[in-house]
Amino acid sequence: MTAIILKSPVVTEKATALAQKNVYLFIVGTFATKDQIRHAVESYYNVTVGSIRVNVRKGKVQKVGKRMVPKAISNKKIAYVTVTKGTISLFPKA
Repeated sequence: MTAIILKSPVVTEKATALAQKNVYLFIVGTFATKDQIRHAVESYYNVTVGSIRVNVRKGKVQKVGKRMVPKAISNKKIAYVTVTKGTISLFPKA
């Protein structure tokens, strides 16, 4: 079974500030391991990964629409990837 490892990069103010320190944030699959994330980032962006920290943001229940119907938002797994050699050009230079 092929699982999606890297879903998308996170582009926020916090992520751009961390990118200056060679730490990049990615939304990854919920069952992705650190080794799988390391291999995916190194092969896709052609960089050397130093360390990886993983955080799971818990899902919420939001009320949407005119009648305020509850809608469940799923969990997100965020990977903080520290790059030791090379750079990833995802973020605009300010």
